[in-house]
Amino acid sequence: MIIINYLSNLVIPLIIVTIIVFGLKEKIKVFDEFLDGAKEGIKMTYKIFPTLIGLFVAIGVLRQSGLIDFIINILKPLIILLKIPAEIMPLAILRPISRKCISCNRNRYYEKLWNW
Repeated sequence: MIIINYLSNLVIPLIIVTIIVFGLKEKIKVFDEFLDGAKEGIKMTYKIFPTLIGLFVAIGVLRQSGLIDFIINILKPLIILLKIPAEIMPLAILRPISRKCISCNRNRYYEKLWNW
């Protein structure tokens, strides 16, 4: 366990040093590229933020309305048969919805990126 902790503490600094060394070797302005990437990340966050807020509100409404508990109660025989812990079922139900939402935004972003 000590070795794993030691290695995990070294991974991030090693990645950073590797990127800087590669950038110097290839004569790339690493800091400028970092800033460009950060700007792009901020733009992406700004674009998907309304979707995330809508998703969080929808999940909150579903939880408070009791619909998720209702669905879990309907699926309870199957959950018991498959020996799935009931505690993870809300996540199992909501994850496909959130993944689809994020995928949709990602696809719109790529579409705009490649179709100037």
